[in-house]
Amino acid sequence: MPYNWKVSRHILPRLGRAVSLLVLLGTGPVLATELVIATASPAGVYHITGRALCSLVDIPCEARTSDGSAANLAALRDGEVPVALAQSDLQHFAVTGSAGFSDQGPAPNLRAIAALHSEPFTLVARRDSGITRFADLRGHSVNVGNPGSGQRGTMMTLLEAWGWSLRDFRPANELPADQQSLELCHGNIDAMVYTVGHPNPSIAQAVRLCDAILVDVGGEPVERLVTGVPYLTRATIAAGLYGEGQPAVETFGARATLVTSAEVDEALVYRLVAALFDNLDAFKTFHPAYAELSPETMITEGLSAPFHEGALRYYREQGWLPDEPPTTEPMP
Repeated sequence: MPYNWKVSRHILPRLGRAVSLLVLLGTGPVLATELVIATASPAGVYHITGRALCSLVDIPCEARTSDGSAANLAALRDGEVPVALAQSDLQHFAVTGSAGFSDQGPAPNLRAIAALHSEPFTLVARRDSGITRFADLRGHSVNVGNPGSGQRGTMMTLLEAWGWSLRDFRPANELPADQQSLELCHGNIDAMVYTVGHPNPSIAQAVRLCDAILVDVGGEPVERLVTGVPYLTRATIAAGLYGEGQPAVETFGARATLVTSAEVDEALVYRLVAALFDNLDAFKTFHPAYAELSPETMITEGLSAPFHEGALRYYREQGWLPDEPPTTEPMP
């Protein structure tokens, strides 16, 4: 049974052309019953995650690149994709209609599937920039991430905590993740931020090609952030991931989460969840960021939206959740 697609206004012209062509050719149905998972930049762990999930599930599946978490949540809301990856902080903002989602209002149909890997907020700077802590960024050229990306959303949350704005940078750049490391090496930016699982090839490239450094992100504003909300936590980037001389880096972070819509078919979500958890050891081999995943953390951490019925069905079968419907409400 195919899942329930809501047709976005953005694909109507293409859909019309497809219908016309199929009528002329006398072929079968217009829409294939395949699973599409919206990911992010090809340089990040989200796209690896989408491809890993597609390799495990027993139905046609596409890991589709995108502008990132915020764009994925918008695509879910518009019915353009059935499943997406999103940072835990942006999932919360979408559910509650807060922060960057205040214009759209709450998303009552957003549903959680599972939490995945930790995503430390990572600050990378040119060694000759003089940047050794987050407070040093003021007045520098900083890449804050493209609109629609999770890194941009987390950066805006952090700037608000510091009482800063994008005007404090000279300038604030909006490069996508797959371009920022080369721009750093070319001297066009002094620093870049990335909310991502580690190790990451884009960050490794910056360290390898232009001797960039990873910088601690702490201070009283960060302490207020992580103690005030359940979807952000303290995080450590382990020493040695980017060379023998790289020390451990203290920062904070979100979690990657897998989300869907209440309107997506229960059987489809169930098959995706079963493929993930029945093959969790195999899934962990796709990237080191998945090493510490466990069913307990994957169904309890970083999830603001209610579970989709397909996910609930699997978790109850495993005895991980009670049979009665949970009383989960969006966090204030």
